[in-house]
Amino acid sequence: MTLPVGRGIELDARLAVPESASAGVALCHPHPLHGGDMDNPVVIRAAEVCAEAGLATLRFNFRGVGASTGTHDDGRGEADDGRAALAHLAGVLGPGAPVGAAGYSFGSIVAARVAMSHPLAGLALIAPPVAMRPLPNVDALARLEGPLLVVVGTEDEYCPLEAIERLRHDLPRATVRTVEGANHFFFGKLFPLGEIVGAWARALVPG
Repeated sequence: MTLPVGRGIELDARLAVPESASAGVALCHPHPLHGGDMDNPVVIRAAEVCAEAGLATLRFNFRGVGASTGTHDDGRGEADDGRAALAHLAGVLGPGAPVGAAGYSFGSIVAARVAMSHPLAGLALIAPPVAMRPLPNVDALARLEGPLLVVVGTEDEYCPLEAIERLRHDLPRATVRTVEGANHFFFGKLFPLGEIVGAWARALVPG
């Protein structure tokens, strides 16, 4: 589908709505200037386990990526992209349906930024690259009421172990999980990553 954002920006997107879906997740991909797009294996794996949990999923290319119009905006315009995805997903599912966000790497920074201004039923931060760019407004994230997941590989060069411990301290309500032996790209570790994200996704389902 084509997802309109405004000001002439339209995003290439993929919407999947399982039968009887009562909740949904918008998925944000890694850094566009380093080859990130909605077909990244980590994003695909997250979408798969969310679908298995019965959630609708909307993954999309940020502005300037693939067939999406516009240009890269270092996370600012991309936050508008994320908000547009969440609004569309909420419209598809209907009033009151829980809608959350999941982001990988750069996408986790965008998803965290969106969470500061858009009510979310839950948030999953996959490999946030906090050694390069801190999470925005951690205080606001700490107040998020829905399921909050941080998942990082133990060998992640962009989120070292000391950074993981700081996240545990700064986000006391978060479930902080590690994938043993995984680097930032989760090579060979997509299955255990999916198990962790899938548990988070099931917690979004009403009842």
